[in-house]
Amino acid sequence: MSEVVAIYTAPAEGALTVSREEVDAVAGVGLEGDRYASGDGTFSTRPKPGREVTLIEIEAVEAARRDHDVPIEAGETRRNIVTRGVALNHLVDREFQVGDVVLRGVKLCEPCRYLEGLTHEGVREALIHRGGLNAQIVRGGTIHVGDPVRT
Repeated sequence: MSEVVAIYTAPAEGALTVSREEVDAVAGVGLEGDRYASGDGTFSTRPKPGREVTLIEIEAVEAARRDHDVPIEAGETRRNIVTRGVALNHLVDREFQVGDVVLRGVKLCEPCRYLEGLTHEGVREALIHRGGLNAQIVRGGTIHVGDPVRT
């Protein structure tokens, strides 16, 4: 079963992410309490809707540790929603549900130098083409850890 295994928000640019059990997703805005919803994210000047919510597969984080010896944790990826059992790369230009919230995949969220500077050397290479998905919130609601992801 595809599901949400963790949720993270960061209150400001460069701030550590905060683990949450649930978060309110606001259509056209982002996740309440997250830097991109308030316009404080590093890349907030870039066009929306791709900054409303980001997702990453826990399998990609595990592979970075296992295959590339990069000691990264899910929260360090700076992605909001961590999933298990869903191929996020296949959701670009597609709508899908996370619990009752409807998202639309906008583009892949490739790792960057900024992320590597905040985390560990080698993270860019370890997560290339597996860095997650930028998504738009089409229909808002509350996302909980354990919610199913339906594609």
